[in-house]
Amino acid sequence: MPASLTTLLLTLLLTFPAIAGEYAVLSNGFRLHVDSHRTAGGLVQLQINQGAMELPADQVVRFEEEDYVAAPPPAPAAASPQPAPAPSDPKQMVAQAAQRAGLPAAFVQSVAAVESGYHANAVSPKGAIGIMQLMPGTAADHAADPNDPRQNVDAGAMHLRELLLKYHGDMVKALAAYNAGPGAVDRYNGLPPYPETQAYVQRVLSLYEKAQR
Repeated sequence: MPASLTTLLLTLLLTFPAIAGEYAVLSNGFRLHVDSHRTAGGLVQLQINQGAMELPADQVVRFEEEDYVAAPPPAPAAASPQPAPAPSDPKQMVAQAAQRAGLPAAFVQSVAAVESGYHANAVSPKGAIGIMQLMPGTAADHAADPNDPRQNVDAGAMHLRELLLKYHGDMVKALAAYNAGPGAVDRYNGLPPYPETQAYVQRVLSLYEKAQR
């Protein structure tokens, strides 16, 4: 077989996808997939992918029937990674909320421990709700549902962050404002003279100091 014809056949073999049909086995050993063929005189006409080519009959050894195998279905797209389920342990939830707020976990955990003892269903006589004991107004400021533990701890951590920024990192003022409101801290320019608030700040700082040790 002329080299140019061999090159053409190789190109056809590599270019056209195999579909149901037959194989023409050539004298040089190539197997050429064709849709169909017919013989006319000393020539064999091969129908290939909506085209045709003719070869001398002596260059075609035989035709083999194709056992058609359907193309495999495309591989399913890789599933998008699912976010890890949020923890159900309140202490771990608070730690993650602290991380999102950029605060030390032990600090926010100390607040949660003093506020509610990590009880998601805690409600104070004044109406503070959940683990971080959010007042409804504070929860609304953070677009949070205070009855949802995860939203509760996120809003509480962000509220602490805002108070720390407001008071330039002064933890006493920030904690006092968390307990008694910023208005009281601003009015007294520091820790208000409320026994409840003073005891609260002392308890949180003691827990935090112990956690750091």
